[in-house]
Formats: sequence, C-alpha cells, structure tokens
Amino acid sequence: MKPTLKPAIPNFSSGPCAKRPGYALSALPTDVLGRSHRSSLGKARLARSIAETRRILGVPADYRIGIVPASDTGAFEMAMWSMLGARPVDVFTWESFGDGWASDIAKQLKLKDARLFSAPYGELPDLSQANPDHDVVFTWNGTTSGVKVPDGDWISDARSGLTLCDATSAAFAMQLPWSKLDVVTFSWQKVLGGEAAHGMLVLSPRAVARLESYVPPWPLPKIFRLTKGGKLLEEVFEGSTINTPSMLANEDYLDALAWADSIGGLDGLIRRSEQNLALFEGFVATHPWIRFLAKDKATRSNTSVCLSLDLTPEQVKKLVKLLEQEGVALDCGSYKDAPAGLRFWCGATVQASDIERVLPWLEWAYHEVKGA
Repeated sequence: MKPTLKPAIPNFSSGPCAKRPGYALSALPTDVLGRSHRSSLGKARLARSIAETRRILGVPADYRIGIVPASDTGAFEMAMWSMLGARPVDVFTWESFGDGWASDIAKQLKLKDARLFSAPYGELPDLSQANPDHDVVFTWNGTTSGVKVPDGDWISDARSGLTLCDATSAAFAMQLPWSKLDVVTFSWQKVLGGEAAHGMLVLSPRAVARLESYVPPWPLPKIFRLTKGGKLLEEVFEGSTINTPSMLANEDYLDALAWADSIGGLDGLIRRSEQNLALFEGFVATHPWIRFLAKDKATRSNTSVCLSLDLTPEQVKKLVKLLEQEGVALDCGSYKDAPAGLRFWCGATVQASDIERVLPWLEWAYHEVKGA
C-alpha cells in the first residue's frame, strides 16, 4: 500500500548535501557581511574556520590548512598542478571523480611516467600495487560508486613519494589516518552540508617541502600558486585567501562546525552516518530486488549509498521521478556516469527518522514501476 508518512526533509542529494538539523539561515551572524575579507574581522573569521577544522578533524599541528577557491575540485587541481611531475605517479580509480583526476594527469599534465590502476564501479583496484617511491593519487570515498578505501594500511610509512587524497565525501564522516596522507582536499558542501564554491587544502610537512623544492615545468595560473620566491605562501593557511571568499558561506561553515561539535565532534558525526547506513543495510537485507553497488561490506561507503535495482535504466528514471513527485526523496538518482540506480546521501546531517520514512516509499515506488 502507498505509505502515508513522509520524510520531514526529503533532501538526499550527495552534493550539495542536506543542511544540519534545525538549520536556519536567519541564525547566521551578519556583522562580517559587506566587510573586506582582508579586514581584521574577516581574517579572524576565516582563521576560525581553519582552527575549528583542525580541532574537530584532529589534523596534526604541523599540517597546514588553507581555504582555496573552486570547491574540492579547485583544491585537488591546485595540488596536482603544483606538486606532480617530480616523481612517477600511481593513480587509483574506481569511479567518475577518480577517473577525472586520471584524465587530467594523462591529458592535461601529460605525465609520461604515470601508472593507472582502475576497477569497475562497485570494486576497488589492487591498492597493494602502490609504489612507495611514487606519488599516489586516489579518492578516499568514491562518491559516485559508494565504495571507500577501508583504511590506510596499504600506504607505506617509509614512502618517499607523496599521497594526494581527494577526501571530499569522507572528511567529517570517516577516520582519516593523517600520518599516511600528505595532501588532503574536501569541500564544505559535502558531509557538513555547507555552502559550495570553497575548498579545503591540507598539507603535510612533506607536501610543503615538495612545494618549496619543486618547480613544475608548466605555467601555473595565479589561482593555483601556493609559493612565492620558493617559499610557501603562509598567509593562505592563516586566514588569507588567494581570491575573494564568500563571507556568508564561511559563516555557514562555522555554523555547521559548531553543530558538529555539539553532537560529539568527529565521533558523533561518524556514529550518525553509520547508523543511517545501517538502516539501508537492514532494508537491502530483506528486499531481494535491491543491492549495494559496493560488493564488499568493508568498502561500503557510509555517506554515499549507491544501490542497484532489478529495473531497467528507464524504469529507474521513472522511480526517481515518482519519488520526487511525491516529495519524499529529492535528487536520489545515480550519478550521470555511474550505472543506473539510486544514490542516497546518509551523512550525519540526514536524520535517521527521514530514512526510516523514505524506505517504505522506495518499496512502494519499485512495485509501482515494476508493475506498470
């Protein structure tokens, strides 16, 4: 039968993601709006975002954290264009965003000494192939496949190369082993449901040393330049930015960080996300017509839940449209490059009660479409 209860907030998009519970735009401070980001007030608010990010994520004191333009994409491109080319590079991909980094390395940077290790959607490549003398490029969580790396044990502590990790749907939802990671990027609009357009760039001391000792053979646009006179632009990691940031978006991020702190910080965020995933796991276990795209439970994402159904691609489209028409699940179709299916965000900002309410609708919609 058609369900009657609907999710209070039907926003299941994987980016931008749902705002935190109880969010209100009117609650954001406005004193910094209309002020220069270079004013003492503006710099202080940006520096606060960096400091709170460090505290909540447990980023080591000697790692730099900077706010950079163009979301996670801008942050990761900045890292690749500024640091790659000094050593051979190993690229690991298993979904569309990792494929994008591999394409940039091969077609834009044109690195000749690059090895590609890829796997189809739902699987991981052989991570043991990573050469500790090479730079390594990978995503921690495949947002479009629902597959994450289970840990960082495959990364050598004695490596001489750098690890460049796109962690945009993992930061604030999964434990990141910072000692294994030299460059980490993420964006505000993912796990904490912040606003878009800004990225975070986290650099280990080894990454800083690379920046200060290596000059890429290609021109770097101003928006990518992290050094001047062979030295790191420290002000970028102290509250200044390379281009003008949105101070309103920064206040939104600070609001999300404060909420994260109020529910127990990183542990609380991870706990909520894993509880949300467990609801989907229970549903999939009792309904044979739906399954996780991730083949191994150990690599199953607890933020971007990707699902396959016993439906044709056209039927899946009808199901997604039906859920949207009913106002019970918005933006839950799989990514355009991924296999036809569903993708539900189940990060910490999504309420478990909303997942509990949407699951009966999913079952109803499946039978509506299947029987049509």
